Amino acid sequence: MKKIFILGLLLSIKVISAQVSDTRVITTAVPFMLIAGDARAAGMGDIGVATSVDAFSQHWNPSKYTHIPYKLGIGASYTPYLSRLVNDIKILNATYYNRINDRSVFAASIKYFGLGEIDLTDFQGVHTGTATPNEFYIDASYALKLSPEYSMAVTGRFINSDLKLNTGNNDATAAKSFAVDITGYYQSKEIDFSDFQGRYRFGFGIMNLGPKIKYYKNNEGDFLPTNLKLGAGFDFIMDEFNTLGVTFETNKLLVPTPPKRDASGAVVSGKDDNVSWMTGVFQSFSDAPGGMSEELKEFQWSLGTEYVYMDSFAIRAGYFHESEMKGKRKYFTVGAGFKYNYMTIDMSYLFSSGKLRSPLDNTMRFSLTFNLDDFSSGGGEEKDGK
Repeated sequence: MKKIFILGLLLSIKVISAQVSDTRVITTAVPFMLIAGDARAAGMGDIGVATSVDAFSQHWNPSKYTHIPYKLGIGASYTPYLSRLVNDIKILNATYYNRINDRSVFAASIKYFGLGEIDLTDFQGVHTGTATPNEFYIDASYALKLSPEYSMAVTGRFINSDLKLNTGNNDATAAKSFAVDITGYYQSKEIDFSDFQGRYRFGFGIMNLGPKIKYYKNNEGDFLPTNLKLGAGFDFIMDEFNTLGVTFETNKLLVPTPPKRDASGAVVSGKDDNVSWMTGVFQSFSDAPGGMSEELKEFQWSLGTEYVYMDSFAIRAGYFHESEMKGKRKYFTVGAGFKYNYMTIDMSYLFSSGKLRSPLDNTMRFSLTFNLDDFSSGGGEEKDGK
């Protein structure tokens, strides 16, 4: 049996660590939904809610699609997971967008997290079969430009988490749920400065709003990774060939903070986290046992940069930071992109800088994009971030 399955299960289901009195790391079900699915965003510290538009905007902020200068496009990406330990755990992502007119865009995507083959044995070590646990979601969005600079989008998502093992317990089942995203994006017109032109970008997203997901019929369920994303960026347009973009983004899980409990399990500080998903969204802003100082620690942040030359070559770098109290993840990323005609190839690399090593540490990620048919009837003034 691959012992790595234990880790995969802990990463996918709300676990006992959230209930230990001195630990307040927020955990959710299906955390794979938060992992960057494309190499461009991964190369800039896992950001995307306020970066310039590309084919993979569906995962980050589909309202950006109204600024893309193409009629339609498709993208696919591959991310090996825990590649230092095994070679068959992976994340696959595919996305598609299509302009309806100069104001609106339809998009859809699928994301698959495969945990590989797990050899099952009984207590005597006798082989009893093979399991292939996996998780995936399918979503679709509609984006509408409300003004020349501002657009919004709504996304619907179906989620399936099939982590059950054939242990004779018929209560275990493939968990299913659904979620909704609401996003917005503002991109200014080009502004003349003394030595260059510039462009502001702002974005927000309330992601994965939906009911708890149940792995057992009699269980109350586990929270989805509902989260709030906020971002701002600026493009330094030096000339027609050179552009430098800088983006800052922050993210907070809209999930209750685990309270401090006594030996009997009673809450002694904070608020009870056994609440409905909607109550949890509002409670998440004021339930930390450590007060406002702890609430602020629940905001992760990232800083990313991207230099683009002649809309054909890009180099990227980024940094991701998470509080020591809330997960300890800290890492740098680098990346590059190459564009030829309508095809773009992106790659990225991550290396940890904190005490906790990322499961994607020293991992190379790849994305392939095809943007087809120039769109020139009013929505294509911006180049596709490559």
